[in-house]
Amino acid sequence: MLKQFKEFAMRGNVVDLAVGVIVGAAFGKIVDSLVKDVVMPPIGLLLGNVDFSNLFVVLKPGAKIVGPYETLKAAQDAGAVTLNLGLFANTLISFLIVAFSVFLIVRALEKLRPPPATAPVEPVTKDCPRCYSAIPVKATRCPHCTSEL
Repeated sequence: MLKQFKEFAMRGNVVDLAVGVIVGAAFGKIVDSLVKDVVMPPIGLLLGNVDFSNLFVVLKPGAKIVGPYETLKAAQDAGAVTLNLGLFANTLISFLIVAFSVFLIVRALEKLRPPPATAPVEPVTKDCPRCYSAIPVKATRCPHCTSEL
């Protein structure tokens, strides 16, 4: 049984999938950092010093401390129920960047892939040797000039 598992695990598809998952996880962390540290600060600055990670709406104040809360962490520590719009915006932008990147990769791979080989199409007509009219391949007599083929 261990031998069969080793054969299964060493197949090309399983190894390729494992490498893809690992690289994808690392790529996801890079994109998260790109969104949080590079994309969102200028957008927040343009919108009037808005910190998107702390953009939230309090649905129910906390039992420990009643708001207003300066940060999302303060609201969560107080036990408040919040709608985390800024975190959702960060996640949405991360998803769009990842989806666009995957689209670009797939598009590039499709250009590298050779076109599928097409099977030669057998002709359904041939030319009559006497009158040069198109006639069915299986014909034994030309319908135009009545010559035998």
